Amino acid sequence: MVFESYGVAKHDASFNESMAYLLKLNKYRPPKSNETNLGIRIHTDKNFVTILSQCQINGLEVQIKDDEWISVDFSPSSLIIMANDAFMAWSNGRIVSPRHRVVMNGQEDRYSITSFSFKKGIIEIPEELVDEEHPQKFKSFDHFKFLEFYAKDPQYLDERIIKSFCGI
Repeated sequence: MVFESYGVAKHDASFNESMAYLLKLNKYRPPKSNETNLGIRIHTDKNFVTILSQCQINGLEVQIKDDEWISVDFSPSSLIIMANDAFMAWSNGRIVSPRHRVVMNGQEDRYSITSFSFKKGIIEIPEELVDEEHPQKFKSFDHFKFLEFYAKDPQYLDERIIKSFCGI
């Protein structure tokens, strides 16, 4: 659907066939009296797309344009889908990778289930997404080499790391 909306549907099937997935179960405990309520610090995800179920307890917050944080409160049966750093590079910056964090306010453990997708091989920016109005912002790159690059120096938890890896 996203590929169609950007006029690059011809890439959809081959792209989907070259994806790898990681399913992660997360548990966050309530903060102790001397700890902050931050379950996970501010970051962007390095993969292509994240699908998240917050299960019974919300806690995800997303930073919006004016640097304000908004709580992502959905019913337990809802899924949250986030485009991430690799998707941002593939889209030539048209799709934004959201900065987010997990905040723990209650006294109960919080569980979530997260599915991460990764592109095997080279991510190439479709030529249809590069024009005079949208000059190329990223070079083609190997997704797993990007993850290795990030693992060596994880100081940049936000989208700046992909810009330093393959930005133009």
